[in-house]
Amino acid sequence: MLVDSHCHLNFPELLANLPAIKQAMQDNQVGHALCISVTLPDFPQVLALAEENENFYASVGVHPDYEDIQEPTVDELIKLANHPKVIAIGETGLDYFRLTGDLEWQRTRFRTHIRAAIATGKPLVIHTRNSPEDTLRIMREENAQQVGGVMHCFTESLDVALEAIALGFYISFSGIITFKNAQTIKEVAKHVPLDRILVETDSPYLAPTPYRGKTNQPSYVKHVAEEVANLRGISFDELAAATTENFFRLFKHAKH
Repeated sequence: MLVDSHCHLNFPELLANLPAIKQAMQDNQVGHALCISVTLPDFPQVLALAEENENFYASVGVHPDYEDIQEPTVDELIKLANHPKVIAIGETGLDYFRLTGDLEWQRTRFRTHIRAAIATGKPLVIHTRNSPEDTLRIMREENAQQVGGVMHCFTESLDVALEAIALGFYISFSGIITFKNAQTIKEVAKHVPLDRILVETDSPYLAPTPYRGKTNQPSYVKHVAEEVANLRGISFDELAAATTENFFRLFKHAKH
């Protein structure tokens, strides 16, 4: 069995096809999926998916890319996370790729999420792009190691991965790892400890080869797992079992 540790099933292109998506998950032995929140107004829809589907879970958070929207407070995140199907805080973090200028508001938002995660005891889902130094610095300053979490859709160096692991974090690989030009990430997948690896789709984005350019969905996480297994020289079954065990060890509020 596999777990898609990061997807956006409330996005319109997936929500409209949910019955077929759930069947494809079953056909490809993808047993569970974590549905990720990116804004507070969209959170009720994310939570409803988790409430209505036994094998779906939810996170609560505000993505670092969103400007000029409802800013979360620590108390607000704590309150929204007080639900048995909410198993994580995020996605949160820093993104210096899409946005430029004074991004102190991003760093402040990131700190808010870490503080809420520590207060709730629920791990973080961290997005970092072109910002590894500040991301790790804030994780250390805010004691993110108290709750740990996952560096989702990892695209940084092995050194960054190992620093995050030292803080109690897991490394999650997406469909990017199947791309021919993703040599840096392939090297990371070969060398990080097996007991710290997760797999994800980030659907509807980043569909793996052979579906690159198409709408992604949780069943395609199988292709991510196959690539990671091949890179490490282990069987698919071993990789699937390890990543599933890792998911439930990290997200301890998730029920099998």
